[in-house]
Amino acid sequence: MPLKDYDKKRDFSSTSEPDSRGKPPGTKKEGGLAFVVQKHYASHLHYDFRLELEGVLKSWAVPKGPNLDPANKHLAVMVEDHPFDYKDFSGIIPEGNYGAGKVEIWDKGTYHSLNEEDRVGSEEEVKAGLEKGHITIIMKGSRLNGEFALIKLKKSRGNNWLLIKKNDEYAVRGWKIDSDKKPDDVKKN
Repeated sequence: MPLKDYDKKRDFSSTSEPDSRGKPPGTKKEGGLAFVVQKHYASHLHYDFRLELEGVLKSWAVPKGPNLDPANKHLAVMVEDHPFDYKDFSGIIPEGNYGAGKVEIWDKGTYHSLNEEDRVGSEEEVKAGLEKGHITIIMKGSRLNGEFALIKLKKSRGNNWLLIKKNDEYAVRGWKIDSDKKPDDVKKN
């Protein structure tokens, strides 16, 4: 989904969200690919799950947020690409603007594809997975770590995917996002 869809939905004279018009896609040159999860208090609380790919942030709205319990599969609705600079955005989107409400960074870090750790190979694998409707990544954040999968629902219309935590050393059975505790806090209890 091109950035023009992102730009069309926003009035940059009244929102502090990053403006992508006339700017080339952004990217880091070193380290892993960036990810961010933003807690978004819009008309309905949801979490925005964003992965750097080809200089933009591929984005999914996750109504129940990511989960660390492999038994839970959460709906993730793919939305328009966001500019790379959005990974650092937190603040208030004013009333009358698309997505009005508070946005805060819930987690951020780096990720790579399941079979490739270098940026180029990882991007190619994730891009191919996006086209096939099945992406598997390894995340390294302060809250989200380990293996996750995004799987497109073939029988539903639109851009519905599932976000699934794989069963690995970072999985936490019974973990709920509404506790807002970090995974290590839950493991200690």
